[in-house]
Amino acid sequence: MSNLIGNVAEALAAGTARIIDLTHTLDPDFPVIILPPEFGQCARFRMEEVSAYDHRGPAWKWHNLTLNEHTGTHFDAPSHWVSGRDVPNGNVDEIAPSVFVGPVVVIDCAQGAAQDDDFELTPEVIEAWEATHGMIPADTWVLMRTDWSKRSGAEYLNMAEDGPHSPGPTPAAVELLLKRNIRGFGTETVGTDAGQGMHYVPPYPAHYLLHGAGKFGLQCLCNLDQLPPTGALLIAPPLKIKGGTGSPLRVLAMVMT
Repeated sequence: MSNLIGNVAEALAAGTARIIDLTHTLDPDFPVIILPPEFGQCARFRMEEVSAYDHRGPAWKWHNLTLNEHTGTHFDAPSHWVSGRDVPNGNVDEIAPSVFVGPVVVIDCAQGAAQDDDFELTPEVIEAWEATHGMIPADTWVLMRTDWSKRSGAEYLNMAEDGPHSPGPTPAAVELLLKRNIRGFGTETVGTDAGQGMHYVPPYPAHYLLHGAGKFGLQCLCNLDQLPPTGALLIAPPLKIKGGTGSPLRVLAMVMT
């Protein structure tokens, strides 16, 4: 095992492995999910200066931060959704650390999403990917690449009179991923579900089915176009918030060059 870790360190030092940042920069303008007005809303990121080497603190600079657990690039724990509220160790502070480092596969849906804002990840799309790359291994992160992260502002949320429009998985696709016993599912959009995911049965299937099964979510990812379909290692530890249902985080991937 020590040789394996040493080999990884040597590969990084030699440049034969590299780290790719899959995280958006947190700033006040980064879009957050918008719910119907009768529900509570997700807070945007806010940063307030406390001192900056001045009379408020002559030798230090720091800030107070205000944000929701699910602002920016963030992690969803099972307890985030009603279906996962009774999952053992379902809060971010209770999850085993080993969960946060693991293999990842990327299903490229960018072409479909470019042609259809409501593009669906279906079992057929997954099975076509598996026909080329092999069956998705158990305990693997699955990321849905759509290149949606290249959008910004209003175009990112893509709101219309009937709500947001963005790609995501169908219930049948989520059920197939659960049969593969994946570790979690990630997207480039503001949520792991399609913008119109409320119309599926069950509504918001990525949240309802995955979290009910004790699986995890990542959203607002970027740079998925820099990852291979298989072979990368995902590093995604959330903040250890007592009773937390999720957390902003720095998502990294290690790939061989």
